[in-house]
Amino acid sequence: MNDAHWHLVVNHLPIIFPIVGVIVMVTGLVSKSETVKRTAFMIFILGAFAAIAALSTGEGAEEVVENIKGIQENYIHSHEETAETFAILCYILGGISLLGLWASFKQKTFSNIIVIVSLLFALVVLFFAEKTGTTGGEIRHTEIRESNNAPVTENGEKENGKGN
Repeated sequence: MNDAHWHLVVNHLPIIFPIVGVIVMVTGLVSKSETVKRTAFMIFILGAFAAIAALSTGEGAEEVVENIKGIQENYIHSHEETAETFAILCYILGGISLLGLWASFKQKTFSNIIVIVSLLFALVVLFFAEKTGTTGGEIRHTEIRESNNAPVTENGEKENGKGN
């Protein structure tokens, strides 16, 4: 297995964990279950660790992928920039979740505030997760690139005058 393969193995986890964490946290709020809220905090913490793994395998993946014919450096650079921001936000969410977990176990009065803050912050994280996932996909999946959304005429030409 090369570095690009390792990156592909772990790169979806930092996106999946916050999605699942939000669902679990909302379930915990609706059911008023501290156990379910604690589970959501732990999922967010796992997401932070997954972000470490994805970010640490990204550089090696870049070295492999940039040598493949047809890969454009600007897509790699865009993904790298959004991934770094996303990772930092995942780390912050993990830190907030550690605090929330501690407050929940210690039955602190502010623990419910941390639940709301973590949930709202997780939504911000999900916004950047989408951006990171999309920019990563654009590296190899030309069909999802913004430039490929122009309508195509019957002869296969794009309406903006450029061919496929």
